[in-house]
Amino acid sequence: MSQEVFDRGLEIRKEVLGAEYVEKSLHAADDFNRDFQNIVTEFCWGAGWGRSALSRRDKSLLNLVMLGALNRGSEFKLHLQGALTNGCTKDEIKDTLIQLAIYAGIPAGVEAFRLAREVFAELENEKTA
Repeated sequence: MSQEVFDRGLEIRKEVLGAEYVEKSLHAADDFNRDFQNIVTEFCWGAGWGRSALSRRDKSLLNLVMLGALNRGSEFKLHLQGALTNGCTKDEIKDTLIQLAIYAGIPAGVEAFRLAREVFAELENEKTA
């Protein structure tokens, strides 16, 4: 494992998903999944998100489409929060999910919109609490 790529990945992962979430994930790692957490940090976040041709905003919107199309609800919700952190607006997310529905199917779009509404409601509840 490249320590430089891992370190860059850890920094980006914390900036996008929040340091508390990332630290919790890493601290919860055990002998069974610790290597996997390291691979995710280095490969996804360091080698992938660490590239510079696409903005973080663009990568977030792409992730929403892919995760929605693959029906990966938990990751979709996590990356929706990351998309907001990366400056995506609700209108941009809405148009992205419409594109998802057109190209990946209406059922995928229905689920993506349902999950997005859950995230928006949770965030609104946190604001008013």
